[in-house]
This record gives sequence, C-alpha cells and structure tokens, in this order.
Amino acid sequence: MSPQRFSGRPATVIKLGLAQTLAWASSYYLPAFLAAPIARDLGISTATVFAAFSAGLVISAFLGPRAGRAIDAWGGRPVLAAGNLVFAAGLAALGSCQGVVGLFAAWLLIGVAMAGGLYEAAFASLVRMYGRDARNVITGITLIAGFASTVGWPLTAALESWQGWRMTCFVWAGLHLCVGLPLNWLLPSVSATAKLHAPDPDAPPGEPSPEVPLKSAVLLALVFALTWFISTAVAAHLPALLGAAGVGASGAVLAGALIGPAQVAGRILEFGVLRRAHPLLSARLAAVMHPVGAAVLLLAGAPVAMLFAVLHGAGNGILTIAKGTLPLALFGPQGYGERQGLLMVPARLAQALAPWLFGFAVESLGRGALWLSGALGLLVLLALCLLQAPDARPAPPLQP
Repeated sequence: MSPQRFSGRPATVIKLGLAQTLAWASSYYLPAFLAAPIARDLGISTATVFAAFSAGLVISAFLGPRAGRAIDAWGGRPVLAAGNLVFAAGLAALGSCQGVVGLFAAWLLIGVAMAGGLYEAAFASLVRMYGRDARNVITGITLIAGFASTVGWPLTAALESWQGWRMTCFVWAGLHLCVGLPLNWLLPSVSATAKLHAPDPDAPPGEPSPEVPLKSAVLLALVFALTWFISTAVAAHLPALLGAAGVGASGAVLAGALIGPAQVAGRILEFGVLRRAHPLLSARLAAVMHPVGAAVLLLAGAPVAMLFAVLHGAGNGILTIAKGTLPLALFGPQGYGERQGLLMVPARLAQALAPWLFGFAVESLGRGALWLSGALGLLVLLALCLLQAPDARPAPPLQP
C-alpha cells in the first residue's frame, strides 16, 4: 500500500478529534455542572432541566439517519460544519432562555446539532473518506475526544463560577464558531479523497446500501442500546452507587476520576494489541469488563471501588470504538452513514431514558442495582457472541 494512501491521516485525526472533544464537552457533558444553576435561575427543578436534555437526545436519535444519509452523499465536512453552526445557535438560545419553553426549545436545537455533530457523524465521515481502512482513524479520534469530560467539566465549572451559566453557554457557542467550525471545515472534502478512499469503487456515492441481514442488524442495535444505557446510567449515578457500596465521598471522587483515563487506556489497547483482531473479538472482551467489575464491587464492596471504575471505564472505551468499527466490519462501507444512524436510534432513546430508569433501581435496590447493569452487560456479550463475522458465515449451498 503506497505512502500516499495514508497521507494526511494524522492531521485528520487531530482536527476531528479536537472538534469532537468540543462537541461532546459542550453538549453531552454540559448538564452535569449547569443543571443546578439553570434550575435555580429559572425557578424549576433540576429534573426539568434533565428532561429538556433528554428531549434533545430523542431528537438526535430520530435525525441521526438523515445526517448519516447526508454524509453518505456529500461527505462529512459540510454536515459537521453545519453542526457547529447549529450547536452555536442552540447554546446561545440556552444562554438566553427565560423559562421552560425556551429551555426545551434550546435543547431541541442542540439535539439537532448532536445528530450531525457527535461520534456517529464523525465515524460516518471517516468511513466516507477512508472506506474499510477507517478503523484505526476512528480509534484515533476517540483517543483524543476521550478527554472531553476531563476538559469540559472543569472548564464548564470554572466558567460558571466566574461568569454564571448564561455566559458559560455563550462561551461554548463562541468556541464552536471560532474553533470547531474551522477544524471541521479543514477536513478533506469528498472530491479530494474520492479516488483514494471511496467506500466502494463500484458504487457511486449516495447509492442505496446493500441489503443487511435483519438478525445481525437487530443484534447490533441491541448491543448499542444496552451499552449506551449502561454507560449513561453509571455516569449519572456513580456517586450514589459507590456510596451504597460503602465508599466515602473522597473515594467516590477518586474512583470517578479513574473512568476517563481507563477509557483512554482501553482505546490504546484497541489501537495497539487488538488492532489486528476482528472488532467482534475486542468488543466481546470489552463487554465482559462491566459485569466482572459489577460482580467484584457487589462481593467485595468499598476496597475494590477503583478496580470497578477501571474495568467499567476500559470496557466502555473499547465499546465506543466498536460502535464505529463493528458496522463497518460486518456490513461494509457502502451506505454506512445512514445505516449507522438507524442502528443508533434505539441507543439514543436508551441513553435518554437511562438516568431516569436506573435512578429508580438505585433508589430501591442501592448497590444491588449493579446486578441489573451487570445482567445487561452479559446480554451485550450474548448478542455479540451471536453475531458472526462475514467470513465466518456458512457459504450458501451450490445451485444445480
């Protein structure tokens, strides 16, 4: 393979990785530190703020396939850049809202941006550029964007304590215009990459994707939905879970701080040791990690809280990559964007419901809620074991 084929990939990884860090930090990770001050200022409950956030996630779920179809047709650069503009508008609207109606309207607008601006759109953009060779590039951007919470949470907290939540939203909006938009617009265009990296040389861009086995599609959608549910539920209720397991406040903070680095460590493992293995193998190994961590925490309690955090974080980090690489490996690059959007609809809905539903489990069962998340993790593993790599499927019988 010629060196030209790989020219520009490190620059693409850096630009898209930084743009994704900004997108995640200013959307998915925003309510953690702004929900309470927004609720106080508007005279509403924090639950209402999170309900608006969930509404944005639902909108992003249903618009995801449209964003993916647009990337299949035109490439990722215009869709991701448009996402920055909508992010900026939504964040500005959030900073300007005066009541519940404005709050929900702002988060619905941010949800539109999330549909075409987060990992699914980034993965589709990379597949549109690099076809079947996109696996390592997908891993590369997740290595960078894995620090979105590490960067986003402290910055949001510092801005809010200094200038208030409204100015914080305006700053994030400005960063989308001044940083995110140029980074995404500097990505290679379809015309610049089409000859080297067209997903399928025999099929023009935008052609309908080949038929996908229904069983495989359902299993993969189930995997994505359950993994999103687990990761979102644990992120929302980690302090309460660890507290119920006997972990003190400082220990819970320390354990929570380990999840981000553990996610990055898992992605480094995927990029290094597992890069030559089929994505199904790495996904199966990752799926085991949360159930094992949950079982250890349930049995041993507080002394193993940090081990639980590391296992959960590493597994989640690898499974994030699997959301991009598994559809590519199983179904091919043609029509990837739209297919990815469809596969992620149940995942986004599960993500929107996870904090609410898992909250009931934590309130009623305490640390016993880990039995639920661990069981769901084992269901993920079962679904992944039922999936087969294309070359492992039995050949069709010969026709007379």
